[in-house]
Amino acid sequence: MPPTNSKNDDALLERAAELIRGTTNAIAVTGAGISVESGIPDFRSAHGLWARYPPDQFATMDAFLRDPDKVWEMWYELAENLQGVKPNPGHYALAELEKMGHIKAIVTQNIDALHQHAGSKTVIEYHGNTDQIACTACFRHRKMDLSHRALGAPRCECGGVMKPDVVLFGEVIPEYALRTSDMLARGCDALIVVGTSAQVYPAAGLPFLAKESGAAVIECNTEPTNFTNVITDVFLQGPAGETLPKLVERVKSVTD
Repeated sequence: MPPTNSKNDDALLERAAELIRGTTNAIAVTGAGISVESGIPDFRSAHGLWARYPPDQFATMDAFLRDPDKVWEMWYELAENLQGVKPNPGHYALAELEKMGHIKAIVTQNIDALHQHAGSKTVIEYHGNTDQIACTACFRHRKMDLSHRALGAPRCECGGVMKPDVVLFGEVIPEYALRTSDMLARGCDALIVVGTSAQVYPAAGLPFLAKESGAAVIECNTEPTNFTNVITDVFLQGPAGETLPKLVERVKSVTD
């Protein structure tokens, strides 16, 4: 049975560190929990985005095609709110594990690009990110620019309407992201689950794929999840901004 002790004691940290030290192809799967620690409310929380902007009116492809100017009201507000948001120690810890050669990639459901801002190089995004916008006609990309806010939905040079480079409800997750994350999960020696409730698929299926292929599962969550007593080998309970830096230091205590 995996340890489900709520205390991040030395034994649990050392066991997790051993698993990380022993691999060069671990992956991390991250969800909203790690972003909440940077001050971004979970979209589904009582104070989250969906409380003020119902997703059926602001976050579906049908809604975007029907009234892009209206939909952009929400995305401009989100982009403005994200301007001052910085990566937290959990993001930096994952970036450091990649730099040390232990983590091969991060698979994330988040759209805030905080992993990239923390220095992570290989980030597979299921839902895109709000740093970029994309033309719905010619697929040209450019940076999000809040100076266009008064004009409504931004237009491309080709005349097409641009949308945030995120996957709206009614769109599909990019095939590249699905195939690559599946391959990485099946081939990794260890998978680190961070800040996800194990309820949103297909990301929630990756730890199960990894476990079936013989990988160890390290879970960093504030509360037990559907993973914890089923496939988790080491459960580090607490905020990722606290548990992951401790894990990195424990890994470095031998590798330095």
